[in-house]
Amino acid sequence: MLEPFAYEFFRNGMIASIIVGAVCGYVGVYVVLRRMSYIGHGLAHALFGGAVLSTIVGVNFFIGAGVWALVSAVLIHLISHRRLVGADAAIGVVTTSSFALGVAVVSTYRKFTLDFEAALFGNLLGITPVDLWVIAATAAAVAFAMIVIRHQLLFSTFDPEVAPVYGISTGRTELIFVLLLAVTIVASTRILGVTLVSAAVVIPPVIGRYLTQRFQTLLVITPIIGAACAATGMYLSYFIDISSGAMIVLTFALVFFLVGGRRWLRGSR
Repeated sequence: MLEPFAYEFFRNGMIASIIVGAVCGYVGVYVVLRRMSYIGHGLAHALFGGAVLSTIVGVNFFIGAGVWALVSAVLIHLISHRRLVGADAAIGVVTTSSFALGVAVVSTYRKFTLDFEAALFGNLLGITPVDLWVIAATAAAVAFAMIVIRHQLLFSTFDPEVAPVYGISTGRTELIFVLLLAVTIVASTRILGVTLVSAAVVIPPVIGRYLTQRFQTLLVITPIIGAACAATGMYLSYFIDISSGAMIVLTFALVFFLVGGRRWLRGSR
C-alpha cells in the first residue's frame, strides 16, 4: 500500500496535489457563491497562450504564465465593468483569443508538442522540488490575501448593492479576487492542465454546499474535501495507471455524484 511513496516524484506530486486541492477549494467557495465559474474556466484556457509563449522564449513557466493570467484577468474585469459588453462576452473574447494564439504558436513550433500536452493536461509526476516550493508559497500567499479581504469579499458576495453604502468598493474587491483566482489557476495548471483545473475550483465547493448551508463551515470543509479528493485521485492513479490530473478530477466527480445522489434520495423520500 505504501509502495508509491518510495518514489520522490510521487511524494512531490502527492504534496502538490494536496496543496492545490485545498487552495482551489477555498477560493472556489467564493467562485461558486459569486457565480463566477465561467471566469475560472475562461482564465484557465486563457493561460494556455502564456504557457506556450513562456516555453518558447525560455521564461520560467510560473513567471510567463502568471503575467499572462494577470493581464487576462485585468482585461476581463475592465471590459465587463465598462458595460460595453456583458461579462460572458468579455470572457469569451479574451479566452478564445489567448487559446487560439497558443494553438497557432504550437502549430508553428512543432517541437513543443510535449509542452503542449503538459499545458493542456498537466504534468503532476514531473513536479520538481522547486516547483513544489513555488506552489506552496503561492497557495500560502493566496490564502493570506483571502483572509485579509474576507470581510469585503463576504459583504460584496452576499449583498453587492448595499456594500458600497458601507464604504466597500465592490469593483476593487472583485478585481483583487479575480487576480487571486488567476494566481491560483497558474499554480494549479502545472498539476491539472488548462482543461481540468476549473473542475478543482468548482466541484469541491458544490460538494460542500450539499453537506452544509453555513458559510463559515463551508470555508472549512471545502479545502478539506479538495485536498482529500486530490490525494485519493493521485494515489489511485498510480495503481490504475491513469493520468493523475484526470484521476483527481474523476474523484471529485465521483464524490459529487455520491453526495448529491444521497441528498436527492433523502429528499425524494
